[in-house]
Amino acid sequence: MPKVTTIEDLFLDEIRDLYDAEKQLTKALPKMAKAATSEELKRALENHLSETETQVERLEQVFEILEQKATGKKCQAMTGLIKEGQEIIASTSDSAVRDAGIIAAAQKVEHYEISGYGSARTFAMLLRHEDAAALLEETLNEEKMADRTLNDIAESQVNEEASDESMTESAGGGSNNGAKSSRSHSGKTRTAGGH
Repeated sequence: MPKVTTIEDLFLDEIRDLYDAEKQLTKALPKMAKAATSEELKRALENHLSETETQVERLEQVFEILEQKATGKKCQAMTGLIKEGQEIIASTSDSAVRDAGIIAAAQKVEHYEISGYGSARTFAMLLRHEDAAALLEETLNEEKMADRTLNDIAESQVNEEASDESMTESAGGGSNNGAKSSRSHSGKTRTAGGH
């Protein structure tokens, strides 16, 4: 592994890390979407898969701008985040609780990517790679929007359903006869992202 001694090296290292992360994500997102029970969550994950494929292409354009071969550097962080998501899916049954877990895992991924793309864009601007910075900014905005979408799904539907399921389960597994939770919108459980 070559030593990182300049900001240019650091920028390229970050791009390679993001490239591998996005490639890993293109394989993981379909599994997450398949495991989701909420149709809205399924759609959001499928839409983000399409965006992720475009983001891979953008990174390839950044490599071209830098006159570098498009190669990834193993992103250990994404490997770990995906593994966490798989563990949540494996340890839950088809339910809103699983969906809440999938959202929490997906938001961890989004926050990692937001951080990575934010840093890469900053490095690109410092190095006066305006075209690369613009491409990275576009992806950064998509990652922020994906995070907001997941948060909205959690707060508008999934977290409350998961809470209701949990209360029913802890009350002995009986039916709650369709009773709606009396909590107000502002009292809903926040996602792991703390939004």
